[in-house]
Amino acid sequence: MQTLLHFQDILLRSVTNEFRRYLHDKINWNQHMIGIKGPRGAGKTTLLLQHLKYGLGPIKENALYITADHTWFYNHTLLDTAMEWYQQGGLVLLIDEVHKYPNWSRELKNIYDGIPQLKVIFSASSALDIYRGQADLSRRVISYTLAGLSLREYLMFTGTANFPAISLQDIKNHHREITLDITSKMRPLPLFAKYLQIGYLPIFTEGESEYLPKLEQVINAVVDTDLAYIASYNSGTAAKVKKLLGVIAESAPFKPNISALAGKLDISRDRILEYVYQLSDARLLNVLSVQGKGVSRLQKPDKIFLENTNLSYAIHTQPDPGNIRETFMLNQLINAELQVSEPETGDFLVNDINVEVGGKNKTSKQVRNTDTYLIAADDIETGFGTKVPLWLFGFLY
Repeated sequence: MQTLLHFQDILLRSVTNEFRRYLHDKINWNQHMIGIKGPRGAGKTTLLLQHLKYGLGPIKENALYITADHTWFYNHTLLDTAMEWYQQGGLVLLIDEVHKYPNWSRELKNIYDGIPQLKVIFSASSALDIYRGQADLSRRVISYTLAGLSLREYLMFTGTANFPAISLQDIKNHHREITLDITSKMRPLPLFAKYLQIGYLPIFTEGESEYLPKLEQVINAVVDTDLAYIASYNSGTAAKVKKLLGVIAESAPFKPNISALAGKLDISRDRILEYVYQLSDARLLNVLSVQGKGVSRLQKPDKIFLENTNLSYAIHTQPDPGNIRETFMLNQLINAELQVSEPETGDFLVNDINVEVGGKNKTSKQVRNTDTYLIAADDIETGFGTKVPLWLFGFLY
């Protein structure tokens, strides 16, 4: 146990409270068992360590951080570790990357039921389905998802500016006043362009020139490691999934022809759909369906996008500007936990608002016959009427 405490102490030395992700204040930290999912590099480990160091108050000394791939687990189980920590006076156990522990679901259930006085907070890959583990955790764990940085958070994280999050309704009704206030303090367009390329994951602080190569490593790690743990991928499966991701990335966002993809990659139609939804779970893709369509994983999505714009720049040196705009918009809407579907006209339907995305000269021609619409226009600092600067949607969370 002393080994784990020493490991924790080393990690905590470099943890500061200068910037906290948006999710920190949304979590009910009083829950008995909390699960935090999110893509690699989004800041889940930092979130756990910040809570340990700054959020636990007097019971900080009774909290233990462990990572599920630590060598400690070569000859210890998670359940035995939790029991030993509790017997030594432990009240809180924080488990990082729980998906890397083979029997995570069953042993978490045993900890929950057998040590009710011990609070458990764990992080996991986005791809992990917490509610479909070997044991039933659906009634036991409260799950949260940590997305990548919004544009607003990127500005805070880089020390550029600090603004509150803005609701979609406020963007619709008050965007001109809001943007005039923001632009009186900063010039958003150059910062927005940089964010689209290298601002989504906090790992850009390790060196901007190294960010896109590291993002390629993240993609490989998600497929080769995370999905290998979670979906039992072997090397052959991983190669097929990467090939599928490459094909999608060439033209995303696009309306998929599953049969054509299956023929091109020599994979069955059902397997293609399975891989697409697994990549969506792993936060490498976003899928969009028409309103009212069933959510079965056997149904073809109506449109497939890369999950964020940085992925586009990691895979292509010069991605299409129109694709980048749509990818950004869907990413921010989903991360703000808004319900988004594909409309009959326009690009996105969210909260009964038709949103058309385009450049600065974009008109309302495609959506003007709908009841409520917004034009999200790139390359403008402020808008007027139904024309809203695209970058402002980066303040939704």
